[in-house]
Amino acid sequence: MFPGLNPKKMQHIMKQMGMDQEEIDASKVIIEKVDGKIIIDNPSVIKISIHGQDTFQVSGESREENSAPEISKDDTKTIIEKTGCTKEQAKETLKQTKDLAEAILKLSE
Repeated sequence: MFPGLNPKKMQHIMKQMGMDQEEIDASKVIIEKVDGKIIIDNPSVIKISIHGQDTFQVSGESREENSAPEISKDDTKTIIEKTGCTKEQAKETLKQTKDLAEAILKLSE
């Protein structure tokens, strides 16, 4: 953080300022996004607490996984036939529900 400053002295200064730092032994960190996940394997995780507020610093090699569901043409066609909705409505509802029967029920309401 500050070059040339003794780590023990730095921790003492941080404690005086109401800050606490702790290393967390983690094997994996997963950040769930709306459209997928960010996965960090074998991360270095530091938890910093400042006046009751926790902040996490994560570093390591990351990879992303998208969770865009596969929408088959047959499923879309079935939903349109059963509900009379548009192709766009069928696809959007199937994306949300991720289940053919649930999508049909939702659009039939």
